[in-house]
Amino acid sequence: MPVPLRIATFNLENLDDRPGTKPALAARIPVLRRRLGRLDADVLCLQEINAQRGPDKRAPRRLAALDALLAGTPYAGFACVASAHRDGHGPLDVQNLAILSRLPIAWHRQYWHELVPPIDYRPATAVPGAGTPQAVEWDRPALHAAIEAAPGRIVHVFNLHLRAPLAAAIAGQKESAFVWRTAAGWAEGFFVAAVKRAGQALETRLAVDRVFDREPEALIVVCGDMNAEEREMPLRILRADAGDTGAPALAARALVPLERMVAAAKRYSVVHAGRAAMLDHVLASPALFALCRSVEVHNEALEDEAYAELRAPANPASYHAPVVAEFVI
Repeated sequence: MPVPLRIATFNLENLDDRPGTKPALAARIPVLRRRLGRLDADVLCLQEINAQRGPDKRAPRRLAALDALLAGTPYAGFACVASAHRDGHGPLDVQNLAILSRLPIAWHRQYWHELVPPIDYRPATAVPGAGTPQAVEWDRPALHAAIEAAPGRIVHVFNLHLRAPLAAAIAGQKESAFVWRTAAGWAEGFFVAAVKRAGQALETRLAVDRVFDREPEALIVVCGDMNAEEREMPLRILRADAGDTGAPALAARALVPLERMVAAAKRYSVVHAGRAAMLDHVLASPALFALCRSVEVHNEALEDEAYAELRAPANPASYHAPVVAEFVI
């Protein structure tokens, strides 16, 4: 019998419960719970989850804010896997990934320079250090979970948060967090950020191809905040569209952006300075795309993130819209 499966992605926008966090977690929980409830997801990919220290400062951080958000909801009973520090000692301080599943998770892993090494680079404008080799590393991993959607049917779920298109730091080139000393320094920082974002996409694409090598008809979904629209470089790397590879034989490995099933007027997940953009994506393998029945972008209540600092009190919601796709497995 066919089994419906709803897979969703949602950037929670720096979910945290540390003192001084604005808006406070208590104000955010009821708003975010309503959004999560509306998704009615069987598999939920979440981004930007901060971790907290317990009384024992030597112990790994915990996702206490996420636990508080999910308490009393159906998601509290879901299996949950999360990204971890590269040394394996618990989650990162900020911006962790999590995959929650009502269905069993057979196994999971993350990719963080396992498939693509750090890029050797010699900065041109660094002061000091111009011309000195340095390694360009990704800010975050990609999280991969194999979910048992039905007897004998595994769905491979990738959760991804690509770097935002904000210039990376270059030694000696910044006056403050958002003020640069030179245009050349900013330009190089912007270039380095693009390398990081494209590198994350490449490593995820290589991981996807490894699944295809084992399972040519694999059910694969890549979800998350890509910080890029469909025709930008990171999405083209992830998708490997036949029009880019030029090889019809590789069409079975191309990933399909499911937002194409949404009316153009509704096809956006972020509003910035009056411009609507689709930055949060659900990409599906051809075999999984064939099983897709509907896609929703819950953007009706989105506020413009560019004017967030002018709002008082701070908006307790996220400035990203959740996206959910329903399949029949």
